[in-house]
Amino acid sequence: MTRSLPHACHGAVTRRKRGFDQVTVAEVARAAEVSAMTVFNYFPRKEDLFLDRIPEAVEMFEGAVRHRAPGEPPLTALRRLVLQLPDQGRPLSAVGADFPTFWQVVVDSPALRARAREGVEEVESALAQTLRETAPEVPDPDLLAALTIAAYRSVYMSTARRLMEGERVEAVAEEHRARVGAAFDALERMF
Repeated sequence: MTRSLPHACHGAVTRRKRGFDQVTVAEVARAAEVSAMTVFNYFPRKEDLFLDRIPEAVEMFEGAVRHRAPGEPPLTALRRLVLQLPDQGRPLSAVGADFPTFWQVVVDSPALRARAREGVEEVESALAQTLRETAPEVPDPDLLAALTIAAYRSVYMSTARRLMEGERVEAVAEEHRARVGAAFDALERMF
């Protein structure tokens, strides 16, 4: 395979300016120099080509809780994870100069918006299950997972919106970190 499938999908969508919903899997396959069947062997849905980081998000949130230090509260581990993402330049951080083009494609596509919502639910569900398995001290793992993911999603979306409006990454990144900190402070007061 000459090009990665997600890269080919992003390229096919942005190059053609038609939007995600108008680009076919066959076009993506041609851009990646593979067959359409190969695409579906790796990605069960077209939307997963573009939103290919959902499994990574699940792994990161689960991993932060599963691999935390003995005696460390889950929220401490989750705070550390979320605060490290921008420093590492991770797309799941919301902070980056190249991200607004990606987000605009998502905003413009009902199918991608729906899949993104499903992805958030997948992360929340996986986090709740991990908390049930590894954090017996948490009185309500489902509520903690829901509130943690909702808080992060709120900060993420605010940061993305500001970058899409043309604000400088440096200014937005500083406030992003402050809002993440405030969100986790509030969560820690509740749990």
